[in-house]
Amino acid sequence: MKVVTLKAPGGLDKLQVQETEAPGEPGPGELRVRLHASSLNFHDYGVVAGMIPVEDGRIPMSDGAGVVEAVGEGVEEFAVGDAVVSTFFPPWLEGPARLGNFATTPGDGVDGYARERVVRPAHWFTRQPAGYSHIESATLTTAGLTAWRALVVDGGLKAGDTVLVLGTGGVSIFALQFARLMGARVIATSSSDDKLDRLRKMGAEHTINYRDDPRWGKTVKSLTGGEGVDHVVEVGGPGTLPESIDAVRIGGHISLIGVLTGREGEIPTAKLMAKQARLQGLIVGSRRHQLEMIRAIEADGMKPVIDSTFGLEEIAEAFRHQESGRHFGKICLTW
Repeated sequence: MKVVTLKAPGGLDKLQVQETEAPGEPGPGELRVRLHASSLNFHDYGVVAGMIPVEDGRIPMSDGAGVVEAVGEGVEEFAVGDAVVSTFFPPWLEGPARLGNFATTPGDGVDGYARERVVRPAHWFTRQPAGYSHIESATLTTAGLTAWRALVVDGGLKAGDTVLVLGTGGVSIFALQFARLMGARVIATSSSDDKLDRLRKMGAEHTINYRDDPRWGKTVKSLTGGEGVDHVVEVGGPGTLPESIDAVRIGGHISLIGVLTGREGEIPTAKLMAKQARLQGLIVGSRRHQLEMIRAIEADGMKPVIDSTFGLEEIAEAFRHQESGRHFGKICLTW
């Protein structure tokens, strides 16, 4: 079978497509899955670019979607032919956050899904949403679930709330979609006027070009009658957090998700304290969260925004496209 491996210490030129022996029959409690798709996330880029050290020969990609080929003894939740999608933290089935590192995350601490077949415990997967393709399903594991947890699980999003999303990456687009699904209003930022136009067509009520308006936090506040937004999906990190604190309402909620502008920086703590806002870090979510997200998707019929697709052999080219920042929504691999 085809498999992609990463030669340490990483770099897009260190991705190698190889042929290897396919896995055998699943053991008790396991599935053998014929994988068909994955999607690119910033975490995956960190791994393949060498920013996140991994073992030599690591198989990348945290997201995987495909079809169950064989079922091990004792598995009752799945049957041969079921369309399934992977989970980001396989040991975290439900309940409060239990993991603070990526030791069990496919594509990082353990081998991921850039391959044709895999044998894994059944609880490493959920069913795909009804009517979803493998490509569409592969966008849910990381980006979709991160946005869902930020707004619905942690944020308690409700109809009539106002949500601020930053940029047009996978998490931000999903956050816009979930916000609209739940009856919330959306303000969105981007540095591209063309992308801002697309965001408005997707339902964003207000859009801001953050290059033209570097003090966009104050602009967001003015757009909400001087109150600020109820939720901020903060994917930038230290470079954008001060503006997000300006933008949030008193008692509002900021989901700290991304590190696109770096891992450390100054935070206006006095302003955050005065806002009495909740600044909550998060990393994706549990299997239970994923099941609940899929129920919501099926009830509404929401579909993810796919920017482009590449073949498995084109994985380096796909990451170069991600690196360019030209994408709108998810970049996917299919095979």
